[in-house]
Amino acid sequence: MMFKINALKKKLDSLCEQYDATYIYSDPLKFPRRYDDPLDQEIAGIIASSLAYGRVERIFASLEKVLGLMGKSPARYVTNFNPEREGPDFDGFVHRFNRGEDIACLVWYLKQILHRYGSIGRFFSGLLPDEDENIEGALNRFSASVLSLDSSPFYGGGELPPNAGVRYFFPSPEGGSACKRLNLYLRWMVRKDDGLDLGIWNFVPPSKLVVPLDTHIARLSQNLGLASRKSPGWKMALEVTENLKRLDPHDPLKYDFALCRLGILDLCPHKRDSVKCKECSISDFCML
Repeated sequence: MMFKINALKKKLDSLCEQYDATYIYSDPLKFPRRYDDPLDQEIAGIIASSLAYGRVERIFASLEKVLGLMGKSPARYVTNFNPEREGPDFDGFVHRFNRGEDIACLVWYLKQILHRYGSIGRFFSGLLPDEDENIEGALNRFSASVLSLDSSPFYGGGELPPNAGVRYFFPSPEGGSACKRLNLYLRWMVRKDDGLDLGIWNFVPPSKLVVPLDTHIARLSQNLGLASRKSPGWKMALEVTENLKRLDPHDPLKYDFALCRLGILDLCPHKRDSVKCKECSISDFCML
């Protein structure tokens, strides 16, 4: 088994070298990469990761629209955001399950966080005790804390309605969700700047991150024997992460971007393909 792990690590390390920063054009990460200021990267990053679901082309179109409305500095836009004045900026916006009021409320939440803490990073840092094995508890606390902020300009007074679309941006592990988009955001913020991830949060060890489990990673993980579970929820995300730690205990998510390219670029078929599988560098380990 150890021989297989070592061999798989060698192949996946090679895959990371193949799908490097030159492939950022195919990923929502290219949007926060447009900014130099860490605070702009934080804000653009959480918006980009929040909308990172559905077809890639649609994700990019939605992010061009939202970030385009926010101008050269997303952080400045958020800081100066007035629900009555700028809220209508997002009228008519639709991204699958979400509408303009959801984006406007997300921006309103971010303004409240910046006002109280100065940055999303400082807010999150207070939610992750040193003794936590991974970011599960911090994610539970993060989502609960954000959703408890004032949402009255967009959803009326009192408690946030159960069907409010902004809830979709803040799932939690305790609800069983894989929290793909939040884990993606954390990967961008935490992993060292390698031309892909931004590495602006140095208070979270990369070893505590959990893989952003989407349909591509779930399927590839099953094919490679990194996941035995069939349901792509939080438990599968933990299982995949633990197996990736066997390849790199300090930085298990280093493989996420490269593996995602196989799915996003339609290089990994759902069933055996004589051409694509022959060209795949990790086909020797695939159980498809």
